[in-house]
Amino acid sequence: MNDDLAPLNARIDRTNELLQRMLAEVAKTPSTHAIFVDAGYLYAAAGRLVAGTEDRRAFDLDAEGLIEALIDRARSVFADSRLLRVYWYDGARRRIHTAEQQSIAELPDVKVRLGNLNANNQQKGVDSLIRTDLESLARHRAISDAALLGGDEDLVSAVEAAQGYGARVHLWGIETPEGRNQAEPLLWEVDSQRTLDLDFFKPYVSRRATHSVEGPAAPRPGREDVRFVGARIAAKWLAERGRDTLVELLPGHPYLPGSVDQDLLVEAEGLLQYSLRGQADLRRALRDGFWEHLRAQY
Repeated sequence: MNDDLAPLNARIDRTNELLQRMLAEVAKTPSTHAIFVDAGYLYAAAGRLVAGTEDRRAFDLDAEGLIEALIDRARSVFADSRLLRVYWYDGARRRIHTAEQQSIAELPDVKVRLGNLNANNQQKGVDSLIRTDLESLARHRAISDAALLGGDEDLVSAVEAAQGYGARVHLWGIETPEGRNQAEPLLWEVDSQRTLDLDFFKPYVSRRATHSVEGPAAPRPGREDVRFVGARIAAKWLAERGRDTLVELLPGHPYLPGSVDQDLLVEAEGLLQYSLRGQADLRRALRDGFWEHLRAQY
């Protein structure tokens, strides 16, 4: 009898061995998260919070700096997870990228999705794009967690679709001086809620100054000039803060923690005597110069 069971027992042992190896591989595979940004909600809520207006023409938004701050925040929230990418949803006439949307699309780890913009400058089709991406990524196990920055009730179906495939959806909102800027059914449906406050957005939103008759504005610096300033600041920081402090930044390349990025921006603007807010290409040149000098030292 025992001899008859020997082949079966051997197969069971082999199956158990394979299962243990598979579970070990799964345990070593990091979880993955993605960030989904409804740009219409972002511009309206952040503009009102910081600049006192929802009119995009009245303020500048440093999308590159803000995206890096969102990535940095997600890194702290999902500490044992890796970023898949940031999805940026916006509207455009005939779905043709504006210059600003094109510069955002060129950023690393960012995917821009465009819905239509109607005659009243209202976004159409953005919610369905978010649902499609959320559902597809969850269904294919590409993400375990989704950080959703938005507030429209139409996003409820997107949340439900992703949750149906096992993904957790975390709703991120923007502080409002009064009332709410997110639909209650959406708040009820998500797995967690988090509010980003005024201090989070202030470095990245600035009201556009009216033209002054006092004199001409400072000339726009070139990319190489800004790159040199970035390297100059890196050299200064190495001397002041020490190699051990700055070497901690290297694993995060090409991203800088939000506080470090803001310090870099403020110091560069002081040296250049020029505002880099809303100047995505110059902000990128600044970081490039900073990183190039820092990495050359190690």
